Amino acid sequence: MTDTPAHAAGRAARIPGSKSITNRALLLAAAATGTSRLRSPLVSADTVAFRTALENLGCRVERQSHDQVWEVTGAGCGPTGDAHVWCEDAGTAARFLPPFVATGHGRFVFDGSAQLRARPLGPLAETLTALGGTVTTGPSGGLPMTVGADGLDGGAITVDSSLSSQFLSGLLMAAPLMRSPVAFTVDSLVSRPYIAMTLALMRRFGAKVTERPGDVIEVQPGGYGSATLTVEPDASTASYVFAAATVTGTTVTVPGLGRGSLQGDLRFVDVLRRLGARVQVTESATVVAGDGRLRGGFSVDMGEISDTFMTLAAIAPLADAPITVRGIAHARLKESDRIAAVAQNLRALGVDTDEGRDWITIHPGSPLGTRIACRRDHRIGMAFSVLGLRVPGITLDDPSCVGKTFPGFHEELRRLFPPTSRPASPLRQGSR
Repeated sequence: MTDTPAHAAGRAARIPGSKSITNRALLLAAAATGTSRLRSPLVSADTVAFRTALENLGCRVERQSHDQVWEVTGAGCGPTGDAHVWCEDAGTAARFLPPFVATGHGRFVFDGSAQLRARPLGPLAETLTALGGTVTTGPSGGLPMTVGADGLDGGAITVDSSLSSQFLSGLLMAAPLMRSPVAFTVDSLVSRPYIAMTLALMRRFGAKVTERPGDVIEVQPGGYGSATLTVEPDASTASYVFAAATVTGTTVTVPGLGRGSLQGDLRFVDVLRRLGARVQVTESATVVAGDGRLRGGFSVDMGEISDTFMTLAAIAPLADAPITVRGIAHARLKESDRIAAVAQNLRALGVDTDEGRDWITIHPGSPLGTRIACRRDHRIGMAFSVLGLRVPGITLDDPSCVGKTFPGFHEELRRLFPPTSRPASPLRQGSR
């Protein structure tokens, strides 16, 4: 990402903390010796579910300053005892917590919503078994998962990361608690920036990690120490206000999200540059300015920033030529089949859309207002709300789905882009 001049700072968006950083930091703090302080954590359905799960496993989390600071007291090891852990819809809880408990002692049962039960866990269960754990999964290879824990051995292991990088992140974070060093050979890694984030946070909490040629990551035993961490604004969530500025011809600044960010999804602003937006990334903030006109006619691989592909796809009909997004097969295994969900909603809007296993092409069009099928997926709801800033009559069948990562999303979108300055609200009348 290189800086280019943008407009004056414009309005400052109030973007909540990163979900990915918050939940990783929670786990690392729970595994550490001593008390850690997490400043500006994300408070949302997913992070509260993760925090509650850790509390059920015996971790103490003290909330201070109206949830602006969480103090986490860890035991320096995996949990001991028996517990039932409810993950709700949180994929990070279902992927990060089983390796953590497997380093402890006891019997732990994980379960979650029907939506979460549909998400795969097979590669994680296979790897935990190879490391010495006792694991059973539900009939479809997902939740409910039972872990019989008596510590993990470590050693050399190959991790299939073709479906989700979260499998590898969960195993990496548990590795310093294993009995011997672990050498992970990574096979078919998707969403690589999230692994870089995991490793950076592990080092922040004192882990000894070495990256070797050939996608090999070596982790030494020795546990974690406590740390103090300020959680950055969520770059995936920021993609919606950056896209909104692009399509409405305005300027938005996200303070606290700049050079040195741990989050790969900040690279979404590079895609907006291709659409014609002006972008400035400084040490302390990112500014995006649009003029309301979108340049299409390109193909972009968003495999490493797939949580933002829906943001692009939702506004792509406003471009002057087709746009193809590729490299996103793993997005079919998220909260919803996100390629199918985007294609279905664009077609309902009257937009010509083509799709394949790992790609989608959106053609220019004149979208007509319709009811968006969110599929209980927060990113579908937020992405099409941005299109609603330009297209009258777009409504959401489930406005509250945004609470998974940004409970105040609709209010913040109205504040930044008030109804008097745009054609229509993306909300159903009277909904919150």
